[in-house]
Amino acid sequence: MSRDRNFDDLTGRFRNNIYNTPKGQIRLAILKEDLQTILPTDRPLRILDAGCGPGLLSLWLAEQGHELVLSDVSAEMLDQARSLFEEKRLQARATFIQAPVQELQQLDEEPFDLILFHAVLEWLAEPAAGLACLMPLLAGGGHLSLLYYNRNSIVFRNMLRGNFRKVLSGDFSGHPGGLTPSHPIDPAELDDWLSRLPLHRITTTGMRVVYDYLSPQLQKQRSLQDILQMERLICRNPDFVHLGRYVHVLLGRTSDIVSDE
Repeated sequence: MSRDRNFDDLTGRFRNNIYNTPKGQIRLAILKEDLQTILPTDRPLRILDAGCGPGLLSLWLAEQGHELVLSDVSAEMLDQARSLFEEKRLQARATFIQAPVQELQQLDEEPFDLILFHAVLEWLAEPAAGLACLMPLLAGGGHLSLLYYNRNSIVFRNMLRGNFRKVLSGDFSGHPGGLTPSHPIDPAELDDWLSRLPLHRITTTGMRVVYDYLSPQLQKQRSLQDILQMERLICRNPDFVHLGRYVHVLLGRTSDIVSDE
């Protein structure tokens, strides 16, 4: 039976291969721009970072005065996040909880104004159920920031590389123990899951719409600033959004639960 992924054995590889590379820097920059559109300037928010990883985005939010609860199933990831907050002397604005997303609704917490659910969905054995677990934790009028690994991008990139047999197989899951997600998310399938939840879509943004299609040589030759300029040019254009390796969906909580009927 498929199980959710715990990254205690891969925290070093995540840091070196993703967060400390242009891949991670592009993602972080575009995410910040999206979130700036809904962050108030006159009051602090209560924010849950569900599956926080090393806590880089949460740290940025804490620096702006917001109150954070960071959770992760991985003790190693959570330790990295805690150390980062201690280094910046912001630990007073954060609470750290080791727990899978399916157990977060058991927390004795007030609803959150904003929930971050970034690069977690694609690692869950039952992603739709994991997404639904967040709803009791999200306040009415609050926001969900959902970032997922986009199956469409994997299909297109394999086509460009001539991996036609892989495309026809329909199997785009990563190798066990690696950094490629287990369950790439089909945007159409995600739309169906979201239609069953008390949420409405605000914005959709593609992440690495440009970078991942450059040759390795061009990735090294072009500056991060130049690549970001090109990313911003098309990453929110509906015609290009679903070419992004990741897709960021910013959603608002409605007051009424949508019926399954």
